[in-house]
Amino acid sequence: MEARLFALQRLTAMVMAPFVFVHVGLVIYAVRGGLTAGEILSRTQGNWLWIAFYGLFVLSVSIHVPIGVRNILIEWLRIGRPAASAIGLAFGAALLILGMRAVAAVGGLAS
Repeated sequence: MEARLFALQRLTAMVMAPFVFVHVGLVIYAVRGGLTAGEILSRTQGNWLWIAFYGLFVLSVSIHVPIGVRNILIEWLRIGRPAASAIGLAFGAALLILGMRAVAAVGGLAS
């Protein structure tokens, strides 16, 4: 299982890299351009490209990060693998739920 988690974390890192570069680039563009939150939201509301982009970003983060948290819990805090796995899964589920709620809100899908 450790080898599979290692490979999955590396795969999600490769998937996340372009998302991070685009996201940071957009943040820099928005800040330098003086865009307000309202202006940014007006560009993202109902735009399925951005909804898909950030949805996939959130999905990859919610897989990648909990694996790292699990490893930290095992290696640094000496928590057993079953407990660390449960904590990692809970953390990943929380990231997924909160992230998808944010994507829905930014994409104009939230009620």
